Amino acid sequence: MARMTRSEAAFLPGLTLSRVLYEEAVRPLIEAEWPGLRYAAARVGTGSEVLGFDSARSADHEWGPRLDLFLTAEDAAAHGERIHRLLAERLPKEVRGWPTHFRPTADPRDPVGLMTPTDGPVNHRVSVGHVGGRLRDRLGLTPGPAPAELPPAELSVAELSVAELSVTDWLSMPQQALAEFTGGAVFHDGLGELTGARRLLAWYPDQVWRHLLACQWQRISQEEAFPGRCAEAGDELGAAVVAGRLVRDLMRLCLLMERRYAPYSKWLGSAFGRLPVAERLTPSLRGAMAATAQPERERHLCDAYETVAALHNATGLTEPVDPARRPYHARPFMVLHAERLAAALAGTVVDPELRALPLTGSVDQWADSTDLLTRPRAARAVLAALA
Repeated sequence: MARMTRSEAAFLPGLTLSRVLYEEAVRPLIEAEWPGLRYAAARVGTGSEVLGFDSARSADHEWGPRLDLFLTAEDAAAHGERIHRLLAERLPKEVRGWPTHFRPTADPRDPVGLMTPTDGPVNHRVSVGHVGGRLRDRLGLTPGPAPAELPPAELSVAELSVAELSVTDWLSMPQQALAEFTGGAVFHDGLGELTGARRLLAWYPDQVWRHLLACQWQRISQEEAFPGRCAEAGDELGAAVVAGRLVRDLMRLCLLMERRYAPYSKWLGSAFGRLPVAERLTPSLRGAMAATAQPERERHLCDAYETVAALHNATGLTEPVDPARRPYHARPFMVLHAERLAAALAGTVVDPELRALPLTGSVDQWADSTDLLTRPRAARAVLAALA
């Protein structure tokens, strides 16, 4: 029978393809070769499919039948390489018409894997590791062993460790990385570590959340008068750039309010569009972006400010704050004075460590360099310097 080409295979959401790979190919091999092995199988980490944004376009790089296997640290060290080799030799060449083989590249600047048919061993995308290693490498966390005095029954090693996360731990983890670890799908968890860690990282503790909300309002307060000042100086381009920054900050703020981790820029608009407030707020945000003169730009921005301030009041996290626009001191610009909401939220933070911090927030509230945010140790070091 002729093998289907990639272009002929019907598109499936990546998570569906990963589930098929696990259930029809990987699980039978593991059960036959390592009966009784305890592990978790999931599709988490990088990739548009993990966030639910993949499409047929995604198939042009590092998308396809992919899977993450998590063993205990001991089993990963003892069996990881053997499992990887077994899968290379015995995985089917394709799943639902999509090759399980990914063509390697010799260019270190372009490590993207592309699906391609093969007649030899499969260069697959099934990773084998352990939960602690993923937490360390992607989030900068270092789970340790469970305390000896605790019973070894219900809580796993990873869960006990993650439960003791510090303020620094939370503030140094980018939302994109948290979304990658807590998104996607778990197909099987015979250890409980992955499920436990995902549950505990699903959202910020209440006090950290309030602090981050205050920091996000503070960001807005720092620039909300700038579009008017730029335009007054004859710099319409600068005014538009600042307006775009404010729109982005409002979108991230709405996600934060709705307890959704904000993805990086490529998927920010898509994630925002799924929020209940998006239908009401999007016309104002688009209007601010499309405006070519300051009066129109200011009107749309202020409409957006008032909508999001009302959304804040609906949370009940603070006493109501007047959401109406107002003059920027003696200057002829209308703003929200967002620092009022920042102060109201900061006033509800009672954790002494958080109260001692400036309103700079988490690492991705003050930095958006991919090269920084994907290096957990560097992010921690910079965060420590700001404290």
